[in-house]
Amino acid sequence: MYGLTGFQRDLLYVIADFEEPHGLAIKDEIEDYYEKEINHGRIYPNLDELVDKALVEKGELDRRTNSYTLTERGRRELAARREWETQYVDLSE
Repeated sequence: MYGLTGFQRDLLYVIADFEEPHGLAIKDEIEDYYEKEINHGRIYPNLDELVDKALVEKGELDRRTNSYTLTERGRRELAARREWETQYVDLSE
Protein backbone atom coordinates (compact mmCIF):
# COMPACT_ATOMS: atom_id res chain seq x y z
CA MET A 1 0.00 0.00 0.00
CA TYR A 2 2.88 2.37 0.72
CA GLY A 3 3.87 2.28 -2.97
CA LEU A 4 0.54 3.70 -4.10
CA THR A 5 -0.32 7.30 -4.74
CA GLY A 6 -3.01 8.94 -2.65
CA PHE A 7 -5.24 8.91 -5.73
CA GLN A 8 -4.79 5.15 -6.11
CA ARG A 9 -5.61 4.60 -2.44
CA ASP A 10 -8.76 6.69 -2.90
CA LEU A 11 -9.72 4.50 -5.86
CA LEU A 12 -9.37 1.42 -3.65
CA TYR A 13 -11.68 2.94 -1.03
CA VAL A 14 -14.29 3.77 -3.68
CA ILE A 15 -14.10 0.29 -5.22
CA ALA A 16 -14.49 -1.27 -1.76
CA ASP A 17 -17.80 0.55 -1.31
CA PHE A 18 -19.44 -1.02 -4.37
CA GLU A 19 -20.16 -4.60 -5.37
CA GLU A 20 -18.90 -4.44 -8.98
CA PRO A 21 -18.45 -0.82 -9.99
CA HIS A 22 -17.71 0.09 -13.57
CA GLY A 23 -15.20 2.77 -14.51
CA LEU A 24 -17.71 5.60 -14.89
CA ALA A 25 -19.29 4.88 -11.48
CA ILE A 26 -15.83 5.00 -9.90
CA LYS A 27 -15.08 8.19 -11.81
CA ASP A 28 -18.32 9.81 -10.60
CA GLU A 29 -17.56 8.97 -6.95
CA ILE A 30 -13.97 10.22 -7.19
CA GLU A 31 -15.17 13.45 -8.84
CA ASP A 32 -17.66 13.97 -6.01
CA TYR A 33 -14.90 13.52 -3.45
CA TYR A 34 -12.33 15.68 -5.22
CA GLU A 35 -15.01 18.20 -6.23
CA LYS A 36 -13.60 18.49 -9.73
CA GLU A 37 -13.64 16.66 -13.03
CA ILE A 38 -11.21 13.75 -13.37
CA ASN A 39 -10.36 12.90 -16.96
CA HIS A 40 -10.35 9.38 -18.35
CA GLY A 41 -6.61 9.63 -19.00
CA ARG A 42 -6.04 9.77 -15.26
CA ILE A 43 -8.55 7.27 -13.95
CA TYR A 44 -8.12 4.29 -16.26
CA PRO A 45 -4.30 4.07 -16.17
CA ASN A 46 -4.48 4.18 -12.37
CA LEU A 47 -7.12 1.45 -12.33
CA ASP A 48 -4.92 -0.63 -14.64
CA GLU A 49 -1.97 -0.14 -12.30
CA LEU A 50 -4.07 -1.38 -9.38
CA VAL A 51 -4.95 -4.43 -11.48
CA ASP A 52 -1.25 -4.97 -12.30
CA LYS A 53 -0.44 -4.81 -8.57
CA ALA A 54 -3.10 -7.50 -7.92
CA LEU A 55 -5.11 -5.20 -5.65
CA VAL A 56 -8.08 -5.00 -8.03
CA GLU A 57 -9.57 -7.50 -10.42
CA LYS A 58 -10.93 -6.29 -13.73
CA GLY A 59 -14.02 -8.04 -15.08
CA GLU A 60 -16.31 -7.49 -18.02
CA LEU A 61 -19.91 -6.40 -17.62
CA ASP A 62 -20.42 -6.27 -21.37
CA ARG A 63 -18.23 -5.80 -24.44
CA ARG A 64 -17.70 -2.10 -23.68
CA THR A 65 -17.88 -1.94 -19.90
CA ASN A 66 -15.39 -3.27 -17.37
CA SER A 67 -16.08 -3.84 -13.71
CA TYR A 68 -13.57 -3.56 -10.88
CA THR A 69 -13.53 -5.44 -7.59
CA LEU A 70 -11.02 -5.66 -4.78
CA THR A 71 -8.96 -8.80 -4.64
CA GLU A 72 -8.35 -10.54 -1.33
CA ARG A 73 -4.96 -8.84 -1.29
CA GLY A 74 -6.64 -5.48 -1.89
CA ARG A 75 -8.97 -6.06 1.08
CA ARG A 76 -6.01 -7.05 3.29
CA GLU A 77 -4.08 -3.96 2.24
CA LEU A 78 -7.02 -1.67 3.03
CA ALA A 79 -7.50 -3.35 6.42
CA ALA A 80 -3.79 -2.96 7.20
CA ARG A 81 -3.91 0.68 6.16
CA ARG A 82 -6.91 1.29 8.39
CA GLU A 83 -5.14 -0.38 11.31
CA TRP A 84 -2.03 1.71 10.70
CA GLU A 85 -4.07 4.93 10.54
CA THR A 86 -5.81 4.22 13.85
CA GLN A 87 -2.42 4.08 15.58
CA TYR A 88 -1.97 7.76 14.81
CA VAL A 89 -5.45 9.19 14.55
CA ASP A 90 -7.97 8.79 17.34
CA LEU A 91 -11.25 10.38 16.30
CA SER A 92 -13.14 9.24 19.39
CA GLU A 93 -12.12 12.31 21.40
